[in-house]
Amino acid sequence: MGMSIKEASEQLGIPAHTIRHYEKEGLIPFLGRDEHGNRMFKPEDVEWIRLMTCFRVTGMPINQLKRIVDLALQGESTLESRKQILEQHKEELNKRQRELDLAFEAVNRKLERYREIQNGTIDEESAFRME
Repeated sequence: MGMSIKEASEQLGIPAHTIRHYEKEGLIPFLGRDEHGNRMFKPEDVEWIRLMTCFRVTGMPINQLKRIVDLALQGESTLESRKQILEQHKEELNKRQRELDLAFEAVNRKLERYREIQNGTIDEESAFRME
């Protein structure tokens, strides 16, 4: 017996409407239904949704996820294509990570300047020029 959408939602920590949207977009292949037509989630469905959610958090668009799912349904012969999609996405993530690292450093420098002003080490006018 599988779990309901409510149980899957609670386990995943995402709203049920997100799960329904993923299903509507074709991101959850082979999702079972009970005799009343209610979605029934197996543990592997939940893990698949968890993976899709992680990819979405990284900014991967739904259409790319759909492409991966469609290719996966075609079998092992599409493994290289799926790998290429993820390699390209990884490169984009690396670029974004470098940008975030620089921004993080800038925020830390600004906070250090504010601490120096509060401690009287430098005056505010000097801090402004040092940035």
